[in-house]
Amino acid sequence: MRAAIIGIGAIARLHARALADVPGVELVAGSCRGEDKGRAFAAEFGCRWYADTARMLVRERPDFVTVATPSGAHREAALAAIRRGIHVLCEKPLEITLRRVDRMIAAAAAAGVTLGAIFPQRFNPVLELARDAAAAGRFGTLAVAAAFVPWWRDDAYYGPGRWQGTKALDGGGALMNQAIHGVDALQWIAGAAQSGLTPGENPVESVSAFTAVRAHDMARLEVEDTCVAILRFKNGGLGQLLAATSMYPGQLRRLLVGGRDGTVEILEEQLVTWTFREASPTDVVVRDRHGGQSGSSGGAADPMAINHGWHTRNFAEFVAAVAAGRRPLLDGLEGRKAVAIVEACYRSARSGRTVRVADPPAEAMSRP
Repeated sequence: MRAAIIGIGAIARLHARALADVPGVELVAGSCRGEDKGRAFAAEFGCRWYADTARMLVRERPDFVTVATPSGAHREAALAAIRRGIHVLCEKPLEITLRRVDRMIAAAAAAGVTLGAIFPQRFNPVLELARDAAAAGRFGTLAVAAAFVPWWRDDAYYGPGRWQGTKALDGGGALMNQAIHGVDALQWIAGAAQSGLTPGENPVESVSAFTAVRAHDMARLEVEDTCVAILRFKNGGLGQLLAATSMYPGQLRRLLVGGRDGTVEILEEQLVTWTFREASPTDVVVRDRHGGQSGSSGGAADPMAINHGWHTRNFAEFVAAVAAGRRPLLDGLEGRKAVAIVEACYRSARSGRTVRVADPPAEAMSRP
């Protein structure tokens, strides 16, 4: 399959490396306005550069694109490809508002093309094990699912000329940008422990959240660098979120899931706790294989200190789904869930009230 990348920034280089590791995929082009950046990217990855995305899509006719623009520009990039019958794999978050996300989902459905989301942590083997344990009922009655992202970003990260930290292009701060991976992992694992959810339905019922700016210039930063939130799941379980770019020097993200019959705790890629009331013969193997030292800093202080291996698995699953004519495991409705939770958190923080999490329109959930 022929692939192209819309938006040549830091994350585009990671996309290019991931695409190179997917069998049967050729990166043919990338687009961005900056000539020096574009030509350097094309030379590094052996593809062509275009200053104009529409021209790239017409001339190259890729089978699919990956969207690597700033978050608030995802919709227009995705729609440009969708209008031309090109499949779209979009970096997190799908967009910065549910209205924009729903427009992308509806457009892809109407055009008969596939819209996929990028949440590479879902392809982290340790998180997959926790999700499988939840689906198998090993936690029993789920009590708590919590995600902590105690990260740090220096002032230069939010400096003049940067899109990060702006309402227009970032849509939010530490929660929308950095901790959205934790938000998605939390709802994905907790959702597997709930029965009766329809495809696309969010396992989180409501949220109560607080946001603040604690470590950066409040006059310049348009969004939060610190957020804490409490979640209520539809099965009665409770959740916690910590999202921060205000905690020097930055610590590894942590996920904790527990209930009446078991608890799992994950520190980045390291399994800290794997304990269940009813033991399984595979538990010792799981602990031995994944209980070692974490092999990644996870971007705790450096935004690019991440491995592209999980992106490769995310991309490969999308490509396999397109080839087979099926929905990818991370389709638009799945990608929507984290944005819905984040948007509800921001509404709660503004209003001081508990806010319900919005599910997709009924017609979206009923599509085959």
